[in-house]
Amino acid sequence: MQHLIRTSDFSKDEILELFSDARDFLDFQSNEILKGKIIVTLFFENSTRTRSSFEIAAKRLGAEIVSLDVGTSSTNKGETIFDTVANINAMKPDAIIVRHSDCGLPESLTKFVDCPIVNAGDGKHSHPTQALLDLFTIFEHFDGQTDGKKIAIVGDVRSSRVAGSNRRLLPRFGIDVNLVAPDCFKYDGDEYKQFNNINEIIDDLDIIMSLRTQLERHSEIYFESLNDYAKDYCITEEVMGDRNILLLHPGPVNRNVDISDEMLKDPRNKILEQVTNGVAIRMAVLKKLVK
Repeated sequence: MQHLIRTSDFSKDEILELFSDARDFLDFQSNEILKGKIIVTLFFENSTRTRSSFEIAAKRLGAEIVSLDVGTSSTNKGETIFDTVANINAMKPDAIIVRHSDCGLPESLTKFVDCPIVNAGDGKHSHPTQALLDLFTIFEHFDGQTDGKKIAIVGDVRSSRVAGSNRRLLPRFGIDVNLVAPDCFKYDGDEYKQFNNINEIIDDLDIIMSLRTQLERHSEIYFESLNDYAKDYCITEEVMGDRNILLLHPGPVNRNVDISDEMLKDPRNKILEQVTNGVAIRMAVLKKLVK
């Protein structure tokens, strides 16, 4: 039995096999690969894209989805999440998809189950399927020629689990990761090149990944308003110029804070393509872990 807690749970060859399956699934024809399987979603944090993407992916594969409302679950009666998951496991689901605000919690649940756990995001730590769909979007755009490509991940890299997963995954496929953030949002480490402003490296980039400013994950107020942050970190037409740079964002986008209205209409922006690819990638992940 295999779980997906972080991108390193899959080898490079396994990821390329996922990409092959995802290409086949991009026609979005429903099938019965997982007919008779039951998949439980357990989201302790709000989610629109990730939750609906997993649920659509499972249904496209013929699986049944049980989406538990954690707001009315027994955890509100004092039951621990470990007991909740152990009880769900006793009902014999075929996979459990978990999102939680605590780093490491999905991995800790693997000791209480007899089915795959899929991490749909844990705190500031990891969001493996988002990183996989991001890489897939990049991989397809460059026809698999990712070696030597340069990406700038811009914004709240300290708090972003998307940044965390991507900075670990992308170098495995030859992509040079650069981090751009104000000091208050910088990554606490020296494994990656870090910059204060996108203009320092804009001419060398093939990809920009803008991030949402996650003020809810900070205990301090660093900017009087998001507009103050946007003055230096919003990706605009002026920043991009006529450069042939792929623009990505994991969503949700804070318009005119992360990316300007104009750039959201620009053909270099592939955000909705990422969303489409996310369903195909999650179909491939569920096929691999559940079939």
